[in-house]
Amino acid sequence: MEVVFNYKSLSFIALCIFGLCWLIQMCYFWGIFSRLAFLNKKKYDNDKPDYEPVSVIVCAKDAYEYLVDLVPRILSQDYPDFELVIVNDCSTDETIYYLNELVRQHPDVNVVSLTQSLNFFHGKKFPLSMGIKSAKHDLLLLTDADCLPKNDQWIKGMVGAYRKNTEVVLGYGPYFTRKGLLNKLIRFDTLYTAIQYLSMALAKMPYMGVGRNLSYRRELFYKNKGFTSHYTIPSGDDDIFISQVANKKNTRIFIDPKNRVESEPKHTFGSWIHQKLRHYSTANMYKRSTNIILGLLLSSRVFYYASAAVLFCLSPAFYCNTDCPVYYVAIGGFMLLHYISMDWIYIKSAKQLGEKKLGLFFTPLYDIFFTLFTTLLGIRNTISKPKGW
Repeated sequence: MEVVFNYKSLSFIALCIFGLCWLIQMCYFWGIFSRLAFLNKKKYDNDKPDYEPVSVIVCAKDAYEYLVDLVPRILSQDYPDFELVIVNDCSTDETIYYLNELVRQHPDVNVVSLTQSLNFFHGKKFPLSMGIKSAKHDLLLLTDADCLPKNDQWIKGMVGAYRKNTEVVLGYGPYFTRKGLLNKLIRFDTLYTAIQYLSMALAKMPYMGVGRNLSYRRELFYKNKGFTSHYTIPSGDDDIFISQVANKKNTRIFIDPKNRVESEPKHTFGSWIHQKLRHYSTANMYKRSTNIILGLLLSSRVFYYASAAVLFCLSPAFYCNTDCPVYYVAIGGFMLLHYISMDWIYIKSAKQLGEKKLGLFFTPLYDIFFTLFTTLLGIRNTISKPKGW
């Protein structure tokens, strides 16, 4: 069989782009993301943990309805020595009354109250800094007011991930399963983000964590001058800070689906998009190497799907002297390998993280949507900042 390429055609250029992007995607799947998907937890966590004292810090702003559920869950944790630090960030609801009653019943709970005149910037960096300053212990465990530990082993699990040289532990913070398309999109997006930052950490290239489930040492916080370098940016108390302080030697992950926290997702597309825009605003503060890796990942996804569409819409980039549709079979075969690899990595990672009912058989549809969605939000974010900053 003789194959003849039409080198001057647009379809041939698209074929070259398709092949290059396909190869890049496969390198990400099997070179980086497979580290999480096929992580042997028994070998990864084979040391006896040292349960040192820990300060659990929660920042709350108008979060009364969440605190009444969260606080009892934290206070009932099975851990030998910990304190709960709650920072009341200028709340105007019933939070202050609840915390006053809480302190009367539990004098050991450390409540830090802020007024509007103290917090000059949006976001939780100032409240979190005050909570860290008020904490008694060097080891810090952070979560949000709208999160809930699944059981009484959450603190023990996160702290148990520390080893001799560990200064940062990255956890997974999923959202509750609810009905509707929006919930599936949010949870898939959370899964995909976790696959990236957890796999990168396993590859000795940590670049972010999530404040819903994150731990680090107070000494590390002060040694790097806290959030000083990005204080005026509303977001970044988790991802920018971790990008600056985490390295290949001081960072570990903890992903036990039984011992984690879960939180309530956004209920409208508008609020979710606003949240995503805030998160994207921190990307330019990452290390250059991280931005190159993430940028290449997104751009290869964009050009992979675009070139695949061109290849099936235009005349073939090559011909053969048989009646067999070799061209379409070859392109389809490579796309099938891409789909199998992607779906396998997602399914295995979801199992590692305890994610269910996401319909991962339709991973390519999710991937195409988020490729377009992420690109458009990135363009939107470079044009103007979201309202309310």
